[in-house]
Amino acid sequence: MAVVYVARSAALTKWASDVGQGKHTFKLGVAADQDAAKAAVEAGWAGETDWRTVHSQDIADIDEDSVLERLMRKEKVIDPTYYPKLKGATGVFRITLTNVQNSLLVAKAMSADEPLVDIKVKPKDIADYMIRNALPTAPSAS
Repeated sequence: MAVVYVARSAALTKWASDVGQGKHTFKLGVAADQDAAKAAVEAGWAGETDWRTVHSQDIADIDEDSVLERLMRKEKVIDPTYYPKLKGATGVFRITLTNVQNSLLVAKAMSADEPLVDIKVKPKDIADYMIRNALPTAPSAS
């Protein structure tokens, strides 16, 4: 079973903020299993070794290209050919915090027992948003 994971590096986030990409920079990837995901995160990307897994989810067999393509419809991917720092690392996204907040607000509005209050977005919320938008939706029963 494949694993979709979201990772974050404090050093890469600082670099992204310095070059105008914002401080909400995350890496989305797919691995064969939890051990492969852990090994990939520990190896790091973009010359940084402080990557940490924010969230991961087991999913039936899926390839990384389709996952990245689906998320690119909603969020901006940072082009690894334009920024040499990334050194070919694919799947590094600049997340728009407003999109995450709107998604959380709609989810709260849909549940009757949640009050509609101001939402403080945490990295786990961003990771959930990324994975939710990267995975294909379940087919509806007709």
